[in-house]
Amino acid sequence: MDFNKNLTELKENNLYRTFNTISAPQEKQTIINDKQVLLFSSNSYLGISNNEMVKKKVIRAVDEYGTGAGGSRLTTGNYDLHMRLERLLSGFKESDASIVFNCGYMANVGTLSSLCKESDVIFSDALNHASIIDGCRLSKAKTVIYAHNNINDLKAKIDEIRPKSGIIITDSVFSMDGDIARLPDLAQIARDNNLLLMADDAHATGVIGKTGRGGAEYFGMAHDDIDIVMGTLSKAVASEGGFVCGSTQLCDYLKNTARSFIFSTALSPATIAAAIGGIEHILTHPEIIRRLQDNISYFVDQLNNNGIKAASETAIIPIIIGDERKATKASEALFDRGIFVPCIRYPTVKKGEARLRFTLMSNHTHSDMDYAVSCLKNVLEQIESWN
Repeated sequence: MDFNKNLTELKENNLYRTFNTISAPQEKQTIINDKQVLLFSSNSYLGISNNEMVKKKVIRAVDEYGTGAGGSRLTTGNYDLHMRLERLLSGFKESDASIVFNCGYMANVGTLSSLCKESDVIFSDALNHASIIDGCRLSKAKTVIYAHNNINDLKAKIDEIRPKSGIIITDSVFSMDGDIARLPDLAQIARDNNLLLMADDAHATGVIGKTGRGGAEYFGMAHDDIDIVMGTLSKAVASEGGFVCGSTQLCDYLKNTARSFIFSTALSPATIAAAIGGIEHILTHPEIIRRLQDNISYFVDQLNNNGIKAASETAIIPIIIGDERKATKASEALFDRGIFVPCIRYPTVKKGEARLRFTLMSNHTHSDMDYAVSCLKNVLEQIESWN
């Protein structure tokens, strides 16, 4: 393989990526590449990654338990903290049980590859996250892709195949567009066709629903309308790890069959303590959910008032540029103005659909957002003149 040739092609197509180095906490203002900037790219939606109460819990956990977990959950790595977190997650998501994985990627890959057999059919939204796509590939099931958020296309494909068993899988909040899946419709289709429904709440947890419980709460659905709820602890919860919530039987089955769970060293006690602290903070401070949701409405309104087309009910607000080179230059121009927002390009999104992906935090102020909109408007006015 000619690495130099391949890297040159990436650079020529404006698809070459480099790291940006953060040297301060993920607050709304941070330091990236030695420059102080307003951060509009973090998935720490509730702004609690530097919360004092959470940090004290982490320090106490290190003092009490040490650092590494020392083994997989099924050997020597299962701490009482892990069990406490799973009980907390079950209560938060109003499910019978939960199981914690090392990350959201492992949760999706492990769940889908474990549950889905050759006789099953997986119906997957066209814009589902890469971890769902890879989970489908690792399973032995037939995978059918339905058009994004298109209920009629899903129904038509189910009617055509008439599966005896299988799963409908969708992101609750789609990570690049910020739109919300039609979960009540999907739940009804799943019931009508004897299929399971699995929802990835990674970008919904802590963001949508009156108290931040995610997709089911947003739509006012019963907890068992969605058979399998997956989520992450690395975004709004501001720790690390992934989880699956559902029935006791489901979680027990995953503990015994999901390879990404069985063959991974457990998350460290410090990481689990951070997750516990994050969820407890969300439960006891509902105002941070309301503040985030208010910020989303304000930012979208300000964008539209300034002639920048935007629509979102979630913390993800994409500004579509299209051309990869122009999107990259727009991100760089915003950084020069003290705004950090990444350029998202192929293969994360389709070629020609490059975008600036703004994400909001609950502790962004109106003045922060006003400045970002002003800078963005200025950059977009210049973009057509760029060579």
